[in-house]
Amino acid sequence: MSNRLSREKINFLSKQILGSLSNNDQVEFLDDPNEIRLVIVKAIEEEMRLYESLDRKAIEKIQSQKKSIEEGSREWEILYRKYYNEELNKLGKLTE
Repeated sequence: MSNRLSREKINFLSKQILGSLSNNDQVEFLDDPNEIRLVIVKAIEEEMRLYESLDRKAIEKIQSQKKSIEEGSREWEILYRKYYNEELNKLGKLTE
């Protein structure tokens, strides 16, 4: 279920975000815009790694079931969402 973003998409998003910030009169850059864009790229990549980790944990929980559950089945989808959300909730509790 991974929704991996390509390097091109991440670069595109970082340019879009930087453009939005540039057009905002309340934002003043204190560093080179390209340096800021690179920080945005890093933040997106870190966020993607986090969600990929949640994805892996949810799939591992499904695969650890005694009963074999076929990927793509309704039961698999329900369990995936349940386990993914559990992992997401754990993360939220850690950051509070």
